[in-house]
Amino acid sequence: MDVDSLRCFLAATSQPTFRRAARAVHLSPAAFSDRIARLETALDVRLFERSTRHVAMTPAAERLLPAARRLVAEIGDLPALVRDDGRPPPVTLTLGTRYELGLSWVLPTLDALHDAHPERTVHLRFSDSHALLEALQGGTVDAVVTSFRLTVPGLDYATLHPERYVFVGAPALLDARPLTGPHDSADHVLIDAHADLPLFRYLLDAWTGPEAWSFARTRLVGTIAGMRQLALAGRGVAVLPRYFVQPDLDAGTLRVVLPEVEPVLDWFRLVWRHGDPRAPALQALAAELREVPLR
Repeated sequence: MDVDSLRCFLAATSQPTFRRAARAVHLSPAAFSDRIARLETALDVRLFERSTRHVAMTPAAERLLPAARRLVAEIGDLPALVRDDGRPPPVTLTLGTRYELGLSWVLPTLDALHDAHPERTVHLRFSDSHALLEALQGGTVDAVVTSFRLTVPGLDYATLHPERYVFVGAPALLDARPLTGPHDSADHVLIDAHADLPLFRYLLDAWTGPEAWSFARTRLVGTIAGMRQLALAGRGVAVLPRYFVQPDLDAGTLRVVLPEVEPVLDWFRLVWRHGDPRAPALQALAAELREVPLR
Protein backbone atom coordinates (compact mmCIF):
# COMPACT_ATOMS: atom_id res chain seq x y z
CA MET A 1 0.00 0.00 0.00
CA ASP A 2 1.35 3.48 -0.86
CA VAL A 3 0.28 7.05 -0.26
CA ASP A 4 -0.20 7.82 -3.96
CA SER A 5 -2.84 5.11 -4.18
CA LEU A 6 -4.59 6.64 -1.18
CA ARG A 7 -4.52 10.05 -2.89
CA CYS A 8 -6.06 8.45 -5.97
CA PHE A 9 -8.70 6.85 -3.78
CA LEU A 10 -9.60 10.27 -2.32
CA ALA A 11 -9.83 11.74 -5.81
CA ALA A 12 -12.14 8.92 -6.90
CA THR A 13 -14.48 9.58 -3.98
CA SER A 14 -14.99 13.20 -5.05
CA GLN A 15 -15.46 12.79 -8.83
CA PRO A 16 -18.28 11.17 -10.84
CA THR A 17 -15.93 9.14 -13.08
CA PHE A 18 -12.42 7.70 -12.92
CA ARG A 19 -11.48 9.77 -15.99
CA ARG A 20 -12.21 13.02 -14.16
CA ALA A 21 -10.54 11.74 -11.00
CA ALA A 22 -7.42 10.81 -13.00
CA ARG A 23 -7.32 14.32 -14.45
CA ALA A 24 -7.51 15.79 -10.94
CA VAL A 25 -4.32 13.96 -9.87
CA HIS A 26 -2.57 14.39 -13.23
CA LEU A 27 -2.51 10.71 -14.23
CA SER A 28 -3.66 8.87 -17.32
CA PRO A 29 -6.91 6.92 -16.87
CA ALA A 30 -4.99 3.64 -17.19
CA ALA A 31 -2.43 4.62 -14.55
CA PHE A 32 -5.19 5.84 -12.25
CA SER A 33 -7.17 2.61 -12.57
CA ASP A 34 -3.99 0.68 -11.83
CA ARG A 35 -3.51 2.65 -8.59
CA ILE A 36 -7.06 1.88 -7.46
CA ALA A 37 -6.66 -1.80 -8.37
CA ARG A 38 -3.38 -1.91 -6.42
CA LEU A 39 -5.12 -0.49 -3.36
CA GLU A 40 -8.04 -2.92 -3.67
CA THR A 41 -5.55 -5.81 -3.91
CA ALA A 42 -3.66 -4.62 -0.85
CA LEU A 43 -6.86 -4.34 1.16
CA ASP A 44 -8.45 -7.44 -0.40
CA VAL A 45 -11.74 -5.60 -0.90
CA ARG A 46 -13.67 -3.90 -3.70
CA LEU A 47 -13.82 -0.14 -3.18
CA PHE A 48 -15.88 1.07 -6.15
CA GLU A 49 -18.75 -0.06 -8.32
CA ARG A 50 -18.04 1.65 -11.63
CA SER A 51 -19.44 2.06 -15.11
CA THR A 52 -18.49 4.29 -18.04
CA ARG A 53 -20.68 7.07 -16.64
CA HIS A 54 -20.61 6.77 -12.89
CA VAL A 55 -18.53 5.63 -9.91
CA ALA A 56 -20.13 4.64 -6.61
CA MET A 57 -18.34 3.86 -3.37
CA THR A 58 -18.91 0.49 -1.74
CA PRO A 59 -19.56 0.30 2.03
CA ALA A 60 -15.89 -0.67 2.44
CA ALA A 61 -14.83 2.56 0.70
CA GLU A 62 -17.08 4.62 2.96
CA ARG A 63 -15.40 3.03 5.98
CA LEU A 64 -11.95 3.70 4.53
CA LEU A 65 -12.60 7.34 3.59
CA PRO A 66 -12.08 9.12 6.97
CA ALA A 67 -8.94 7.10 7.74
CA ALA A 68 -7.51 7.77 4.26
CA ARG A 69 -8.06 11.52 4.68
CA ARG A 70 -6.34 11.44 8.06
CA LEU A 71 -3.39 9.39 6.82
CA VAL A 72 -2.76 11.55 3.77
CA ALA A 73 -2.93 14.72 5.91
CA GLU A 74 -0.54 13.26 8.50
CA ILE A 75 1.95 12.21 5.82
CA GLY A 76 1.86 15.75 4.46
CA ASP A 77 2.81 17.01 7.93
CA LEU A 78 5.93 14.81 8.22
CA PRO A 79 8.44 17.38 6.84
CA ALA A 80 7.37 19.87 9.50
CA LEU A 81 7.71 17.28 12.26
CA VAL A 82 11.40 16.64 11.56
CA ARG A 83 12.42 20.29 11.28
CA ASP A 84 14.13 21.92 14.25
CA ASP A 85 14.15 25.58 13.25
CA GLY A 86 11.32 26.82 15.47
CA ARG A 87 9.08 27.75 12.57
CA PRO A 88 5.42 26.73 12.62
CA PRO A 89 4.67 23.80 10.31
CA PRO A 90 3.32 24.76 6.89
CA VAL A 91 -0.43 24.37 6.38
CA THR A 92 -2.25 24.38 3.05
CA LEU A 93 -6.03 24.79 3.10
CA THR A 94 -8.51 24.89 0.23
CA LEU A 95 -11.46 27.06 1.18
CA GLY A 96 -14.76 26.91 -0.68
CA THR A 97 -16.99 29.97 -0.95
CA ARG A 98 -19.82 31.24 -3.10
CA TYR A 99 -18.94 33.75 -5.80
CA GLU A 100 -20.36 36.99 -4.38
CA LEU A 101 -19.14 36.50 -0.82
CA GLY A 102 -15.77 35.22 -2.01
CA LEU A 103 -15.10 38.19 -4.26
CA SER A 104 -16.35 40.87 -1.87
CA TRP A 105 -15.07 39.50 1.44
CA VAL A 106 -12.87 36.38 1.38
CA LEU A 107 -10.56 37.22 -1.53
CA PRO A 108 -9.60 40.70 -0.21
CA THR A 109 -8.57 39.16 3.14
CA LEU A 110 -6.03 36.67 1.74
CA ASP A 111 -3.02 38.98 1.91
CA ALA A 112 -3.74 39.90 5.53
CA LEU A 113 -4.25 36.24 6.43
CA HIS A 114 -0.91 35.34 4.85
CA ASP A 115 0.90 38.24 6.56
CA ALA A 116 -0.41 37.05 9.93
CA HIS A 117 0.57 33.42 9.25
CA PRO A 118 3.15 33.08 6.43
CA GLU A 119 3.25 29.31 7.01
CA ARG A 120 -0.38 29.03 5.93
CA THR A 121 -1.44 28.94 2.29
CA VAL A 122 -5.14 29.38 1.53
CA HIS A 123 -6.51 28.40 -1.87
CA LEU A 124 -10.05 29.35 -2.92
CA ARG A 125 -12.69 27.43 -4.81
CA PHE A 126 -15.83 29.24 -5.99
CA SER A 127 -19.19 27.55 -6.49
CA ASP A 128 -22.73 27.52 -5.13
CA SER A 129 -23.49 26.17 -1.67
CA HIS A 130 -24.79 22.78 -2.80
CA ALA A 131 -21.70 22.02 -4.90
CA LEU A 132 -19.37 23.25 -2.18
CA LEU A 133 -20.89 20.97 0.44
CA GLU A 134 -20.52 18.04 -1.97
CA ALA A 135 -16.86 19.02 -2.51
CA LEU A 136 -16.36 19.21 1.26
CA GLN A 137 -17.80 15.74 1.76
CA GLY A 138 -15.71 14.44 -1.13
CA GLY A 139 -12.51 15.96 0.24
CA THR A 140 -11.68 18.32 -2.65
CA VAL A 141 -12.04 21.33 -0.32
CA ASP A 142 -10.99 21.42 3.33
CA ALA A 143 -13.61 23.87 4.57
CA VAL A 144 -16.50 25.97 3.29
CA VAL A 145 -17.72 29.46 4.20
CA THR A 146 -21.49 29.25 3.99
CA SER A 147 -24.77 30.30 5.56
CA PHE A 148 -26.42 27.16 4.17
CA ARG A 149 -28.61 25.49 6.79
CA LEU A 150 -26.64 22.41 7.80
CA THR A 151 -28.57 19.15 7.88
CA VAL A 152 -25.68 16.88 6.84
CA PRO A 153 -24.10 14.73 9.59
CA GLY A 154 -20.36 14.46 10.09
CA LEU A 155 -19.56 18.19 9.91
CA ASP A 156 -18.11 20.64 12.46
CA TYR A 157 -18.29 24.41 12.20
CA ALA A 158 -17.41 27.74 13.78
CA THR A 159 -19.69 30.77 13.48
CA LEU A 160 -18.22 33.82 11.74
CA HIS A 161 -20.74 36.65 11.26
CA PRO A 162 -24.51 37.04 11.42
CA GLU A 163 -26.06 37.24 7.96
CA ARG A 164 -28.94 39.71 8.06
CA TYR A 165 -31.53 39.87 5.31
CA VAL A 166 -33.75 42.59 3.91
CA PHE A 167 -36.86 42.52 1.70
CA VAL A 168 -36.31 44.98 -1.17
CA GLY A 169 -37.68 46.32 -4.42
CA ALA A 170 -36.99 49.17 -6.84
CA PRO A 171 -38.61 52.47 -5.77
CA ALA A 172 -40.35 52.95 -9.14
CA LEU A 173 -41.91 49.48 -8.90
CA LEU A 174 -43.09 50.00 -5.32
CA ASP A 175 -44.50 53.44 -6.15
CA ALA A 176 -46.47 52.02 -9.08
CA ARG A 177 -47.56 48.87 -7.22
CA PRO A 178 -47.36 49.25 -3.45
CA LEU A 179 -46.53 46.13 -1.45
CA THR A 180 -47.85 46.56 2.08
CA GLY A 181 -48.57 42.92 2.87
CA PRO A 182 -49.62 39.53 1.47
CA HIS A 183 -52.81 41.03 -0.01
CA ASP A 184 -50.64 42.95 -2.51
CA SER A 185 -48.32 40.03 -3.37
CA ALA A 186 -50.42 38.88 -6.35
CA ASP A 187 -49.33 42.06 -8.14
CA HIS A 188 -45.65 41.20 -7.84
CA VAL A 189 -43.01 38.74 -9.03
CA LEU A 190 -40.85 37.15 -6.34
CA ILE A 191 -37.18 36.81 -7.30
CA ASP A 192 -35.31 34.04 -5.49
CA ALA A 193 -32.23 31.83 -5.82
CA HIS A 194 -33.24 28.16 -5.61
CA ALA A 195 -36.50 26.28 -5.06
CA ASP A 196 -34.93 24.15 -2.32
CA LEU A 197 -33.14 27.10 -0.69
CA PRO A 198 -35.50 30.10 -1.01
CA LEU A 199 -34.26 33.27 0.65
CA PHE A 200 -37.87 34.43 1.01
CA ARG A 201 -38.16 31.85 3.81
CA TYR A 202 -36.28 34.28 6.08
CA LEU A 203 -39.19 36.71 5.77
CA LEU A 204 -41.78 33.95 6.10
CA ASP A 205 -40.11 32.75 9.30
CA ALA A 206 -40.58 36.26 10.74
CA TRP A 207 -44.11 36.82 9.39
CA THR A 208 -46.82 36.47 12.03
CA GLY A 209 -49.88 37.67 10.12
CA PRO A 210 -52.80 35.40 9.24
CA GLU A 211 -52.67 36.02 5.49
CA ALA A 212 -50.67 33.84 3.10
CA TRP A 213 -48.28 35.21 0.50
CA SER A 214 -49.26 34.41 -3.09
CA PHE A 215 -47.08 36.06 -5.71
CA ALA A 216 -48.04 36.28 -9.37
CA ARG A 217 -45.04 34.04 -10.04
CA THR A 218 -41.59 33.21 -8.74
CA ARG A 219 -38.45 33.61 -10.84
CA LEU A 220 -35.40 31.58 -9.77
CA VAL A 221 -32.03 32.93 -10.92
CA GLY A 222 -29.49 30.88 -8.95
CA THR A 223 -27.32 33.62 -7.44
CA ILE A 224 -27.82 36.65 -5.24
CA ALA A 225 -25.99 38.76 -7.86
CA GLY A 226 -28.66 37.84 -10.41
CA MET A 227 -31.41 38.52 -7.88
CA ARG A 228 -30.00 41.96 -7.17
CA GLN A 229 -29.78 42.84 -10.87
CA LEU A 230 -33.43 41.95 -11.48
CA ALA A 231 -34.55 43.82 -8.37
CA LEU A 232 -32.63 46.93 -9.45
CA ALA A 233 -34.31 46.72 -12.86
CA GLY A 234 -37.74 46.64 -11.23
CA ARG A 235 -38.46 43.10 -12.41
CA GLY A 236 -39.64 41.91 -9.01
CA VAL A 237 -39.03 41.95 -5.25
CA ALA A 238 -36.50 39.85 -3.33
CA VAL A 239 -35.09 38.98 0.07
CA LEU A 240 -31.33 39.57 -0.11
CA PRO A 241 -28.37 39.74 2.31
CA ARG A 242 -28.22 43.25 3.75
CA TYR A 243 -24.43 43.52 3.38
CA PHE A 244 -24.81 42.81 -0.33
CA VAL A 245 -27.42 45.51 -1.07
CA GLN A 246 -26.55 48.12 1.57
CA PRO A 247 -24.87 50.38 -1.06
CA ASP A 248 -28.08 50.20 -3.13
CA LEU A 249 -30.18 51.10 -0.09
CA ASP A 250 -27.85 54.02 0.70
CA ALA A 251 -28.04 55.23 -2.90
CA GLY A 252 -31.84 54.90 -3.00
CA THR A 253 -31.82 52.49 -5.94
CA LEU A 254 -33.48 49.85 -3.76
CA ARG A 255 -36.06 50.37 -1.01
CA VAL A 256 -36.94 48.21 1.97
CA VAL A 257 -40.34 46.55 1.72
CA LEU A 258 -42.24 46.20 5.03
CA PRO A 259 -39.48 47.82 7.13
CA GLU A 260 -41.39 46.91 10.30
CA VAL A 261 -40.83 43.17 9.59
CA GLU A 262 -37.20 42.13 10.04
CA PRO A 263 -36.38 38.79 8.36
CA VAL A 264 -34.88 36.10 10.56
CA LEU A 265 -31.09 36.25 10.54
CA ASP A 266 -28.73 33.40 9.77
CA TRP A 267 -25.01 32.92 10.35
CA PHE A 268 -22.00 32.59 8.13
CA ARG A 269 -20.02 29.56 9.28
CA LEU A 270 -16.69 27.97 8.51
CA VAL A 271 -17.58 24.28 8.05
CA TRP A 272 -15.20 21.32 7.91
CA ARG A 273 -15.37 17.54 8.18
CA HIS A 274 -15.61 16.05 11.65
CA GLY A 275 -12.31 14.50 12.68
CA ASP A 276 -10.18 16.53 10.24
CA PRO A 277 -6.65 16.57 11.71
CA ARG A 278 -6.32 20.22 10.64
CA ALA A 279 -9.25 21.28 12.84
CA PRO A 280 -7.00 23.48 15.06
CA ALA A 281 -5.76 25.37 11.97
CA LEU A 282 -9.35 25.76 10.75
CA GLN A 283 -10.51 27.04 14.13
CA ALA A 284 -7.66 29.57 14.09
CA LEU A 285 -8.69 30.65 10.58
CA ALA A 286 -12.29 31.09 11.76
CA ALA A 287 -11.14 33.32 14.62
CA GLU A 288 -9.29 35.55 12.15
CA LEU A 289 -12.22 35.71 9.73
CA ARG A 290 -14.48 36.85 12.58
CA GLU A 291 -12.29 39.95 12.90
CA VAL A 292 -12.83 40.94 9.23
CA PRO A 293 -16.08 42.91 8.71
CA LEU A 294 -18.43 41.74 5.97
CA ARG A 295 -18.43 43.81 2.82
